[in-house]
Amino acid sequence: METGVRVVGSGQVSGTPDVLRVTFSVEHAEVDVAAAVAKVSERTDAVVAALRAQGVDRGQLATSAVNVYQDYREPGAPTAYRAAHTIQVETRDLTGFGGLLNAAVGAAGNDLGLHGMQFDIADKSALLVQARELAFQQAREKAEHLAGLAGYSLGGVTTVSETHSPDGIPVVRLQASKAYESSLSITPGEHTVEVSLQVTFSWA
Repeated sequence: METGVRVVGSGQVSGTPDVLRVTFSVEHAEVDVAAAVAKVSERTDAVVAALRAQGVDRGQLATSAVNVYQDYREPGAPTAYRAAHTIQVETRDLTGFGGLLNAAVGAAGNDLGLHGMQFDIADKSALLVQARELAFQQAREKAEHLAGLAGYSLGGVTTVSETHSPDGIPVVRLQASKAYESSLSITPGEHTVEVSLQVTFSWA
């Protein structure tokens, strides 16, 4: 039977973002599935070309998903099919979101969707090391406190497991009639890296 104390420690470290990631979708519905696929392909190519014209390198663009499915319609309406492509864009220009958005809307119109934008840090390895150290320090302090309350002395570590906090991505729909300023103000702020450690200590 395992004896000792198991605790969870967490550590947070913040850094300045150096990458902006944007996820667009291009969707179109037609009564003919081939027409829907062709139209989405055409408009996806137009969006990619428009983003390339904004200075986005080809290596920073990727089609991450392709879907074709029957579109929901009211009872009695003709059957339709919807095709969709998802495009992921990565840029180091943290102030260029407005220009990218304008270019994509101009290329796809109301068929464009914005599935999220996220500021990130390309290399988080140093931040993860710092957060991990803080998490372990907190875990040890908790364990020492609990050991003292129980009348024991803390021994060595028997197990450690680690988790990272995931990032959520909101979904937003766009209207082509809406004009966005190319200098659209977005503020990166700071990006926080959080690590949680579950640590088991034995009794001395």
